[in-house]
Amino acid sequence: MIKGSNIHKSYDNLHVLKGVDIEIGKGEVVSIVGKSGAGKSTLLHILGTLDRADEGTVSINGTEITGLSGRRLSEFRNRNIGFVFQFHHLLPEFTALENVCIPAFIAKTPEVQARKRAAELLDYLGLSERITHKPGELSGGEQQRVAVARALINSPLVVFADEPSGNLDTVSSQELHQLIFQLRKEFNQTFVIVTHNQELAAMSDRRLEMKDGNFI
Repeated sequence: MIKGSNIHKSYDNLHVLKGVDIEIGKGEVVSIVGKSGAGKSTLLHILGTLDRADEGTVSINGTEITGLSGRRLSEFRNRNIGFVFQFHHLLPEFTALENVCIPAFIAKTPEVQARKRAAELLDYLGLSERITHKPGELSGGEQQRVAVARALINSPLVVFADEPSGNLDTVSSQELHQLIFQLRKEFNQTFVIVTHNQELAAMSDRRLEMKDGNFI
């Protein structure tokens, strides 16, 4: 479902990605590991359309995204891609339910429909009693589950996760890891995960290791 070919990326004189090739199938959970500076997050951002490659191509579900204009790329990202980051990036002034709804509102989903879907996701993730709470009233694990619900609100083709358990305690990390595989089992959800967590990497269908801008 995802294919990247000969991906290069440089920042000034630093050649970060050096001709990376990658293919990921629907329903796969793939972890990308490696030391800091190996190019993991840069690759994730390019595959997730948050950054553009200097050279090479990326396609998702048959759509060549490399050549899409800014507006079309934003629309494609909103409808087809979900993101979970180490720091949850929830908006502090909004409730859990409102945070989850934001991508749906951007996609012009009717408000009643968006709120219903958000409430269903939060209930599925065990947060039905926390939907009116703001991020500051939630634990780290709860905030990350809200972020997962937000990533899923538009039923994306793929969820890209950058160190999703990096800011969580051991118990919350384990719960998040179990949730990822539960979502894959029940919804055939595809995940591409950058992580330093060896437990999560070992659980994945494939563990890809990067070094010096390419896969080993």
